[in-house]
Amino acid sequence: MKFIFVWALSNLPVALPFDPDYKDAITPPYMVYLKSDYLPCAGVLIHPLWVITAAHCNLPKLQLILGITKPSNLKEENYLQVVGYEKMIHHPKFSITSIEHNLMLIKLSDNIELNDYVKLASLPREPAAENTLCMVSTWAYHVCDIYKGPDSLQNVNISVISNTQCRAAYKTYNIRDTMLCVGIVPGRRQPCKEVTAAPAVCDGKLQGILTFADGCVLRADVGIYTRIINYMPWIENTIRNN
Repeated sequence: MKFIFVWALSNLPVALPFDPDYKDAITPPYMVYLKSDYLPCAGVLIHPLWVITAAHCNLPKLQLILGITKPSNLKEENYLQVVGYEKMIHHPKFSITSIEHNLMLIKLSDNIELNDYVKLASLPREPAAENTLCMVSTWAYHVCDIYKGPDSLQNVNISVISNTQCRAAYKTYNIRDTMLCVGIVPGRRQPCKEVTAAPAVCDGKLQGILTFADGCVLRADVGIYTRIINYMPWIENTIRNN
C-alpha cells in the first residue's frame, strides 16, 4: 500500500527553519508515532488496544511508539513503549482519489500500559462548534537534518472555522460535512515538513485527524480534518467486533 502514502505526501513542500515562536513541546500523552521503513505518520491512542490515524498511513513494517518527543534521537527517550500491530482497518468508503473518509483503526498486538506519559484521548459526543479552540500536534523536521527524521513534537492552538470559510480557502476541494477545518483564514500557506495525520483536540476531545493541508498546520495554515464525531458509530462498532 506504499502508493497510498506517496499520494498523501506528494504535495508536501521542502522544510524551512522553525519559527522561533514555536518551541519543542511536551508530547501529549495520547500521541503515537507510527514508524515505518518509508515515512512516518501521527496516530492517537483511543483504547489500550487501538490507535486511530489517517487511512493513507497504511505503512509497510509499521512500529507504533508512544511517549516519544524526538524520533530523531530515540536514545534520549526514557518513557517509550514500542508495540506492533495485529491488523489495520481503514474506513470502507475510503478511496485514494478522495480526501473524504480518511480514517484507519490499528489494533495493537499488545495492550498499552497507561501511565503519566501514555494516556487515552477522549472521543467526542458532540461536534466542535465554529471558533472552538483546538490543539493541533505533530512532529516537525529540522531544516538542517530533514533526512535524519522528525526533530521535535510541536503543538499549536488554533480555532475551528466554518466549512464556508474553508471552501473559500480550498476552492478546488469539495468540503463536506464529514470534514472539519481548523486554522487561520486567509492562510499564509507556509512551506515546511511535518509528520502527516496530525490530530486536532478541541476542548479536550479528539475532533479531527488531518487529511490534507496546503501549507503548514503547525504555523496555523488551514488544515482539512476528518470530523471524528461523524464516524463514532464506525469506530465503536469496529472496536467492539474486532
